[in-house]
Amino acid sequence: MSKASIPCRRFLVTGQVQGVFYRASTQAEAAQHGLTGWVRNRDDGRVEVLACGSPAGLDALETWLHEGPPRAEVESVTSEPADNPGMRGFEIV
Repeated sequence: MSKASIPCRRFLVTGQVQGVFYRASTQAEAAQHGLTGWVRNRDDGRVEVLACGSPAGLDALETWLHEGPPRAEVESVTSEPADNPGMRGFEIV
């Protein structure tokens, strides 16, 4: 499968999502679904996720992002299609 044919999504997660192990938990969840990409804290307090892989894996990650780890308080998650950066793993950046 070519890089261009692998679907990717960019998620923005709003709420109490920094300082609650959200990035590390997202990395572990993405790995469970065989996704590649990255997760990072944004200066505005949100967490940004770029994930690539199977549609089912992306859907599962999006469902999980609405809950997050136990200490997170997720208010909203937005999703949009994204270009594939061609990553091999899933990193915290």
